[in-house]
Amino acid sequence: MNRTFSSAPLPFMGQKRRYLKQFKQALNSFKDETLFIDLFGGSGLLAHTVKRERPDAQVIYNDFDDYHQRLLNADRTNNMLEHIRNIVKDCHKDKKLPNEIKNRVINYITKEEKKGFVDYITLSSSLLFSMNYSTTLQGFEKQTLYNCVRHSNYDVSGYLDGLMIVNYDYKELFNKYKHLDNVVFLVDPPYLSTEVGTYKNYWRLSDYLDVLNVLKNNSYVYFTSDKSSIVELCEWLEKNLEATNPFEGSIKYEMPVKVNHNAGYTDIMLYKPKYVSSVSGAVLFEEPMST
Repeated sequence: MNRTFSSAPLPFMGQKRRYLKQFKQALNSFKDETLFIDLFGGSGLLAHTVKRERPDAQVIYNDFDDYHQRLLNADRTNNMLEHIRNIVKDCHKDKKLPNEIKNRVINYITKEEKKGFVDYITLSSSLLFSMNYSTTLQGFEKQTLYNCVRHSNYDVSGYLDGLMIVNYDYKELFNKYKHLDNVVFLVDPPYLSTEVGTYKNYWRLSDYLDVLNVLKNNSYVYFTSDKSSIVELCEWLEKNLEATNPFEGSIKYEMPVKVNHNAGYTDIMLYKPKYVSSVSGAVLFEEPMST
């Protein structure tokens, strides 16, 4: 369990690699022998980082997206990519594959699917245009394929060492452990009103607000963005309707993210140990980062 990853070893949308520095700092605010529960485990990067930074802690990784199954099949995926490299070896890098070559790739993937597990998300990063993902063979058949095939194998060894891996609806997992005093909930829900192929569910406003119940009277690290306006909404409800603001007393980091030269948004991380004072926490700004 010596190796520390700075990003998830297999492609995953939404991993928090840009926030690892701030996240590691936040971990020092929680007492020893703590139980950390990653309610929206995603790629497992947060859970992995906790276990490396805080070996004293127990860490539960809620793998609702079955990411660990992709890790278990990484050797098979590497073998598939090696075969695909050979198919596209005479094609121009980052260019559209000719129909003949695309058909050869599709035929090969079809044969492999009959043999067992196929990691379509990882294959997407090597065969589809940037940030595009397909999770089925039918999706690949409909897409334009490109020669973006990775040149080296993926190394996933040791990534989930020391973690307890579970698969629950986040509410069920929260209810199992909410009574404990030494628990910290890591809360990184899907973006509001987005439907991404690699996520299982569409998130509505009511779903996003339900997550706030996890924060009440608990220690947490919570991720959101200014696109959701959730922090602003809670401040308004506190001011105008005397509602409890779950972010009161939390410490906040804000990180501008550039999408292109004239568009962007702000990622937000808030954390709150139970012993933090009710005085509003600091707001720290980092350098803008491109997506």
